Amino acid sequence: MSQAKVVAHVTAADLDLNDVEILRLVHQAQEADIADHSLTIKQALKKYKKAVFWAMFLSTALIMEGYDLVIISSFYGQGQFQRRFGEQQPDGTYAIPASWQSGLSNSSVVGQLVGLFINGWTQDRFGCRPTMMFFLAWMCITIFGPVFATSLPLLAFGEAMCGVSWGVFQTLSTAYASEVVPTVLRPYVTAYVCMCWGAGILFSSGVARAVLVIEGDWAWRLPFCLQWIWPVPLIIGVYFAPESPWNSVRRGKLEEARNSLVALRKRSGTNDTDIDATLAYIRHTTALEKAETAGSSFLECFRGTNLRRTEINMVVWAAQILCGNAILGFSIVFLQASGFSETQSFNVNISLSACYIVGGIICWFLMVRLGRATLYMGGLAFMFVCLIAIGGLGFAKSDQASLAVGILLVISTLCNMITVGPVCYPIVAETPSGRLRYKTIVIGRVVYNLTGIFSNSVTPRMISATSWGWGAKAGFFYAGTNLLCLAWCYFRLPETKDRTFGEIDILFENKVPARKFKYTKADQFVQSDDQRLEESKGERKTEVDHSEFA
Repeated sequence: MSQAKVVAHVTAADLDLNDVEILRLVHQAQEADIADHSLTIKQALKKYKKAVFWAMFLSTALIMEGYDLVIISSFYGQGQFQRRFGEQQPDGTYAIPASWQSGLSNSSVVGQLVGLFINGWTQDRFGCRPTMMFFLAWMCITIFGPVFATSLPLLAFGEAMCGVSWGVFQTLSTAYASEVVPTVLRPYVTAYVCMCWGAGILFSSGVARAVLVIEGDWAWRLPFCLQWIWPVPLIIGVYFAPESPWNSVRRGKLEEARNSLVALRKRSGTNDTDIDATLAYIRHTTALEKAETAGSSFLECFRGTNLRRTEINMVVWAAQILCGNAILGFSIVFLQASGFSETQSFNVNISLSACYIVGGIICWFLMVRLGRATLYMGGLAFMFVCLIAIGGLGFAKSDQASLAVGILLVISTLCNMITVGPVCYPIVAETPSGRLRYKTIVIGRVVYNLTGIFSNSVTPRMISATSWGWGAKAGFFYAGTNLLCLAWCYFRLPETKDRTFGEIDILFENKVPARKFKYTKADQFVQSDDQRLEESKGERKTEVDHSEFA
């Protein structure tokens, strides 16, 4: 093992190292960084239980998006919905055309794209809480569209309007959760975001199965009505939630940030020194990011070292669909095309949805031991094998083959929710720089939604007997996209386990290769003798001890 030193030079006009107050700030920041690293999970939960509660509370909004994902696609296989909006087939049955399946699924995605860009601006300008409350209120209004739709175009419009709020919730909840808790708890609360999404899917799967016995239009209208359960209680809760202290510092509201830090911690055992030290660390990290990044526009996400961070966000988000998870969005139709009856397909769909909760809990235990990148790539590899097997069974025409497809789909979904699904969230929350975190996650989520539009356009055609008619053989297509994602991850996905935001900034700043992220020691406070000679020039240099293994 040989030791190599990499020194990065960052001019920090905001950090005049001749100023005694600034030196005190840096010293306090260093103390906060050491305290953050020394926390155990038990200690962090005891000290930051309020922060964990609020992170999980705001993530609850994602239940609505997960709910709609399955509820709208489950209607494509529901007899009542088919008879209301479908086209009569030669055998006398009704079916929703593949083109309209794509259109309805994509309409909410288009709305989400609008919401993502709106959130990238409003969250930086107004903060997390006001943005969240406004779009929860918007959600209360737009739900009327799907409930009282009388045609497929009106239903698509209503879905698009609801999608604006879902686009905001997608990035806001992830960023907020990552910023209010210490490093040791970050993988748990960000993975919980995915579990909320999965809880929505499980809830909608149960509702879709329950309404099969209802005759007429209320079989599909009632599930839409149930979405009114969430917004009002969430608005009330968010009103009392603390603002993200990182967001407050970036907006120059230091007193608001301090009040948030007090509200997010246990009152007993927390003194002013702890609060000042944490606030100093946030200010220190934000100042260094500001010095490295000229501005905080969307264009900055594609410049310098931020380009690499944006690339990671985009591919990791897209892989959420390209790993093979796209089939789950059309699981009802997929299972029916593979030989399952209407009732059987809805029953299996509940099992698939339960995997989101069970898998998320298992992921909590694995992520802290194996790390993000290892778990992510392992999940992709296992799902690849399952998809190849599902595709091969598409050539067999028997009840046994249909049963095997259902079992493999459950196993693949469980694997996805132990690995790729929840692990995505800490990765996309940790890799961006603080000043560009919201915008980088927005860009990544835009790529996710564009990938979703592509998937929603081709997957129904692959599965539908009235279109391409691939059935289970669609597994081969997603096995191919899965393999491409796995190859990219091996060379480009870094390991950020146990890293603070400041350390991650240093590693990217020094262009450390993805395969060496795990073994590189980074210290944003270390200064050499030569650096001290340049302190009077206001220049900050960071020394990184980089361990290279032969």
